[in-house]
Amino acid sequence: MAPVDLPHARDTRFRGPGRGTGPEDDLAGLVGRVARGDESAFAELYEHVSGPVYGLVLRVLRDPAQAEEVAQEVLVEVWRTASRFDPGRGGALAWTMTMAHRRAVDRVRSAQAASDREERAYRADVPAFDEVTEQAEARMEAERVRRCLGGLTELQRESVTLAYYGGYTYREVAELLGASLGTVKTRMRDGLIRMRDCLGVNR
Repeated sequence: MAPVDLPHARDTRFRGPGRGTGPEDDLAGLVGRVARGDESAFAELYEHVSGPVYGLVLRVLRDPAQAEEVAQEVLVEVWRTASRFDPGRGGALAWTMTMAHRRAVDRVRSAQAASDREERAYRADVPAFDEVTEQAEARMEAERVRRCLGGLTELQRESVTLAYYGGYTYREVAELLGASLGTVKTRMRDGLIRMRDCLGVNR
Protein backbone atom coordinates (compact mmCIF):
# COMPACT_ATOMS: atom_id res chain seq x y z
CA MET A 1 0.00 0.00 0.00
CA ALA A 2 1.44 3.41 -0.94
CA PRO A 3 2.03 5.79 1.97
CA VAL A 4 -0.91 8.08 2.61
CA ASP A 5 -0.36 11.72 3.53
CA LEU A 6 -1.99 12.16 6.94
CA PRO A 7 -2.75 15.63 8.29
CA HIS A 8 -0.03 16.73 10.75
CA ALA A 9 1.33 13.17 10.82
CA ARG A 10 3.48 12.98 7.72
CA ASP A 11 6.41 11.33 9.51
CA THR A 12 4.88 7.91 10.10
CA ARG A 13 7.89 6.35 11.83
CA PHE A 14 6.61 4.99 15.15
CA ARG A 15 8.92 5.85 17.99
CA GLY A 16 7.30 4.05 20.91
CA PRO A 17 4.41 4.68 23.26
CA GLY A 18 4.34 8.45 22.76
CA ARG A 19 2.49 10.29 25.51
CA GLY A 20 0.36 7.32 26.49
CA THR A 21 -3.41 7.12 26.49
CA GLY A 22 -5.56 9.81 28.02
CA PRO A 23 -9.02 9.52 29.54
CA GLU A 24 -11.49 7.81 27.28
CA ASP A 25 -13.86 10.78 27.20
CA ASP A 26 -11.03 13.02 25.98
CA LEU A 27 -10.15 10.54 23.24
CA ALA A 28 -13.79 10.24 22.24
CA GLY A 29 -13.95 14.02 21.99
CA LEU A 30 -10.88 14.03 19.77
CA VAL A 31 -12.40 11.39 17.49
CA GLY A 32 -15.54 13.48 17.25
CA ARG A 33 -13.50 16.51 16.18
CA VAL A 34 -11.56 14.38 13.69
CA ALA A 35 -14.88 13.28 12.19
CA ARG A 36 -15.55 16.96 11.50
CA GLY A 37 -12.20 17.29 9.70
CA ASP A 38 -10.26 18.91 12.55
CA GLU A 39 -6.60 18.26 11.64
CA SER A 40 -5.22 19.53 14.95
CA ALA A 41 -7.46 17.05 16.78
CA PHE A 42 -6.13 14.28 14.58
CA ALA A 43 -2.56 15.30 15.37
CA GLU A 44 -3.33 15.04 19.10
CA LEU A 45 -5.19 11.75 18.69
CA TYR A 46 -2.29 10.43 16.64
CA GLU A 47 0.12 11.18 19.48
CA HIS A 48 -2.11 9.32 21.96
CA VAL A 49 -2.82 6.15 19.99
CA SER A 50 0.03 5.61 17.51
CA GLY A 51 2.29 3.96 20.10
CA PRO A 52 -0.31 1.49 21.42
CA VAL A 53 -1.44 0.72 17.87
CA TYR A 54 2.10 -0.02 16.73
CA GLY A 55 2.78 -2.15 19.82
CA LEU A 56 -0.30 -4.29 19.28
CA VAL A 57 0.38 -4.77 15.58
CA LEU A 58 4.01 -5.65 16.25
CA ARG A 59 2.97 -8.33 18.75
CA VAL A 60 0.79 -9.93 16.06
CA LEU A 61 3.14 -9.59 13.08
CA ARG A 62 6.56 -9.77 14.85
CA ASP A 63 8.03 -7.77 11.98
CA PRO A 64 8.85 -4.08 12.65
CA ALA A 65 8.72 -3.05 8.99
CA GLN A 66 5.33 -4.66 8.40
CA ALA A 67 4.09 -3.37 11.75
CA GLU A 68 4.91 0.22 10.74
CA GLU A 69 3.08 -0.21 7.45
CA VAL A 70 -0.01 -1.73 9.04
CA ALA A 71 -0.02 0.83 11.87
CA GLN A 72 -0.02 3.61 9.27
CA GLU A 73 -2.94 1.92 7.52
CA VAL A 74 -4.83 1.87 10.83
CA LEU A 75 -4.25 5.59 11.40
CA VAL A 76 -5.42 6.30 7.85
CA GLU A 77 -8.55 4.30 8.58
CA VAL A 78 -9.11 6.25 11.80
CA TRP A 79 -8.91 9.52 9.87
CA ARG A 80 -11.28 8.30 7.17
CA THR A 81 -13.85 6.55 9.35
CA ALA A 82 -13.92 8.68 12.50
CA SER A 83 -17.54 9.58 11.77
CA ARG A 84 -18.49 5.91 12.31
CA PHE A 85 -17.24 5.89 15.90
CA ASP A 86 -20.11 5.43 18.36
CA PRO A 87 -19.11 6.25 21.96
CA GLY A 88 -22.19 4.42 23.14
CA ARG A 89 -20.68 1.12 21.99
CA GLY A 90 -17.28 1.47 23.65
CA GLY A 91 -14.28 3.69 24.18
CA ALA A 92 -12.25 5.39 21.46
CA LEU A 93 -9.07 3.54 22.33
CA ALA A 94 -10.83 0.16 22.23
CA TRP A 95 -12.35 1.12 18.87
CA THR A 96 -8.93 1.99 17.49
CA MET A 97 -7.20 -1.08 18.93
CA THR A 98 -9.92 -3.36 17.55
CA MET A 99 -9.29 -1.83 14.14
CA ALA A 100 -5.55 -2.40 14.58
CA HIS A 101 -5.99 -6.01 15.63
CA ARG A 102 -8.27 -6.71 12.67
CA ARG A 103 -5.77 -5.17 10.25
CA ALA A 104 -2.87 -7.13 11.73
CA VAL A 105 -4.77 -10.42 11.62
CA ASP A 106 -5.80 -9.71 8.02
CA ARG A 107 -2.14 -9.21 7.13
CA VAL A 108 -1.21 -12.53 8.76
CA ARG A 109 -4.01 -14.32 6.93
CA SER A 110 -3.01 -12.72 3.63
CA ALA A 111 0.58 -13.90 4.09
CA GLN A 112 -0.61 -17.38 5.03
CA ALA A 113 -2.88 -17.53 1.99
CA ALA A 114 0.04 -16.59 -0.26
CA SER A 115 2.18 -19.27 1.36
CA ASP A 116 -0.60 -21.84 0.90
CA ARG A 117 -0.92 -20.95 -2.78
CA GLU A 118 2.81 -21.47 -3.25
CA GLU A 119 2.61 -24.78 -1.43
CA ARG A 120 -0.29 -25.95 -3.60
CA ALA A 121 1.56 -24.89 -6.74
CA TYR A 122 4.57 -26.89 -5.59
CA ARG A 123 2.48 -29.95 -4.78
CA ALA A 124 0.83 -29.79 -8.19
CA ASP A 125 4.23 -30.50 -9.73
CA VAL A 126 4.96 -33.45 -7.41
CA PRO A 127 3.90 -36.96 -8.49
CA ALA A 128 0.72 -38.10 -6.76
CA PHE A 129 2.25 -41.38 -5.54
CA ASP A 130 3.20 -40.03 -2.10
CA GLU A 131 -0.26 -38.57 -1.53
CA VAL A 132 -1.97 -41.83 -2.52
CA THR A 133 0.37 -43.77 -0.23
CA GLU A 134 -0.37 -41.45 2.70
CA GLN A 135 -4.12 -41.79 2.14
CA ALA A 136 -3.86 -45.57 2.01
CA GLU A 137 -1.80 -45.67 5.19
CA ALA A 138 -4.29 -43.39 6.93
CA ARG A 139 -7.18 -45.65 5.94
CA MET A 140 -5.31 -48.72 7.16
CA GLU A 141 -4.54 -47.03 10.47
CA ALA A 142 -8.17 -45.96 10.89
CA GLU A 143 -9.28 -49.54 10.22
CA ARG A 144 -6.87 -50.85 12.85
CA VAL A 145 -8.22 -48.37 15.39
CA ARG A 146 -11.82 -49.37 14.60
CA ARG A 147 -10.93 -53.05 14.92
CA CYS A 148 -9.23 -52.49 18.28
CA LEU A 149 -12.14 -50.41 19.56
CA GLY A 150 -14.40 -53.30 18.63
CA GLY A 151 -12.46 -55.51 21.05
CA LEU A 152 -13.35 -53.35 24.05
CA THR A 153 -16.36 -53.72 26.28
CA GLU A 154 -19.23 -51.37 25.53
CA LEU A 155 -18.46 -49.09 28.47
CA GLN A 156 -14.75 -49.02 27.63
CA ARG A 157 -15.46 -48.24 23.99
CA GLU A 158 -17.95 -45.49 24.79
CA SER A 159 -15.67 -43.95 27.40
CA VAL A 160 -12.62 -43.91 25.16
CA THR A 161 -14.60 -42.61 22.17
CA LEU A 162 -16.22 -39.77 24.12
CA ALA A 163 -13.00 -38.70 25.84
CA TYR A 164 -10.50 -38.96 23.00
CA TYR A 165 -12.64 -38.32 19.95
CA GLY A 166 -15.40 -36.21 21.47
CA GLY A 167 -13.16 -34.10 23.71
CA TYR A 168 -15.22 -34.69 26.88
CA THR A 169 -13.68 -34.67 30.36
CA TYR A 170 -13.85 -37.74 32.60
CA ARG A 171 -16.61 -36.13 34.65
CA GLU A 172 -18.63 -35.27 31.52
CA VAL A 173 -18.21 -38.83 30.22
CA ALA A 174 -19.46 -40.19 33.53
CA GLU A 175 -22.54 -37.94 33.37
CA LEU A 176 -23.26 -38.86 29.74
CA LEU A 177 -22.99 -42.58 30.44
CA GLY A 178 -24.74 -42.46 33.80
CA ALA A 179 -21.77 -44.11 35.53
CA SER A 180 -19.67 -43.10 38.50
CA LEU A 181 -16.52 -41.08 37.89
CA GLY A 182 -14.36 -43.80 39.40
CA THR A 183 -15.92 -46.46 37.18
CA VAL A 184 -15.35 -44.40 34.05
CA LYS A 185 -11.71 -43.73 34.96
CA THR A 186 -11.09 -47.43 35.62
CA ARG A 187 -12.83 -48.58 32.43
CA MET A 188 -11.02 -45.97 30.39
CA ARG A 189 -7.65 -46.97 31.82
CA ASP A 190 -8.33 -50.65 31.11
CA GLY A 191 -9.62 -49.81 27.66
CA LEU A 192 -6.55 -47.76 26.77
CA ILE A 193 -4.27 -50.58 27.91
CA ARG A 194 -6.14 -52.98 25.62
CA MET A 195 -5.99 -50.47 22.77
CA ARG A 196 -2.26 -50.03 23.27
CA ASP A 197 -1.68 -53.79 23.20
CA CYS A 198 -3.92 -54.24 20.17
CA LEU A 199 -2.21 -51.48 18.20
CA GLY A 200 1.22 -52.71 19.19
CA VAL A 201 2.20 -49.43 20.85
CA ASN A 202 5.30 -49.73 23.02
CA ARG A 203 5.06 -48.76 26.65
